[in-house]
Amino acid sequence: MSGIVPYLINALLYAALGLYFWRTRWGSMPVPGAPEKIGALEHHAVLLPLALQTVLLYQSMFQGPHLYLGVGNSLSLIIWLTVLIYWLANFFYNLEGLQMLMMPVAAVCCVLPIVLPPLGPVPHTELAAFKLHLMISMLAYSLFTIASLHMLLMTLLEKRLHGGNMPAIFRRLPPLLTMERLSFRVITVGFVLLTLTLVSGILFSEELFGEPLRFNHKNLFGVLSWIIFAALLGGRQFYGWRGRIAVRWTLTGFFVLLLAYIGSTFVLEVMLGRV
Repeated sequence: MSGIVPYLINALLYAALGLYFWRTRWGSMPVPGAPEKIGALEHHAVLLPLALQTVLLYQSMFQGPHLYLGVGNSLSLIIWLTVLIYWLANFFYNLEGLQMLMMPVAAVCCVLPIVLPPLGPVPHTELAAFKLHLMISMLAYSLFTIASLHMLLMTLLEKRLHGGNMPAIFRRLPPLLTMERLSFRVITVGFVLLTLTLVSGILFSEELFGEPLRFNHKNLFGVLSWIIFAALLGGRQFYGWRGRIAVRWTLTGFFVLLLAYIGSTFVLEVMLGRV
């Protein structure tokens, strides 16, 4: 039971921040003090649950010389990277509003390592090619997570603009076109990393098995997600895709990308009980 407590504390910290951001941005809860000082305090408050999740993830993933990943650790690692990238990017871009969508997701994902523990160590973690492949793929997942949440925030903003009821948060957000350009920048970087993930996967497969990448459902969904994001970026470049079309393609690509690794791992570990 004591092993669960730190994870529950981590989840409560994220949930408390999510509730705070929701009430102060979407609701009518007043925040006394200078906006600049409050903004700095809010920004640094995210470091507390992020630091605790860092420790818990390290303890869960690294046991001796082996790396333990699995569904729970993978999802927790992806959202950890997502929050970290958001925290760093917030120094340079106006990401106001994204935190109220991100914190609840982080609250759920940070407890998954103990709810869905890995069944065994990941093989071949001693290979540098595998480490590079894993790092690039996790970064790609995280960037697409941020892009998907940002697209959802834009959808909420667009609906409120048409409805005429504007919470205070939306009056502090950048214009929709500015937010859209930022989303596509993130998607473009994520697409480059996804491309490198597929390429490094092929190289890793040949180094490990001495044969080209084997065709299975994981690789099928990975390639399909690449095609979806390639079509989205092509549609944006040549046909000016934006708004709801961009949101639908982004969320579809992100869902397929999750199925590529998380879905297959979930079936193997949770449903079939295999490593």
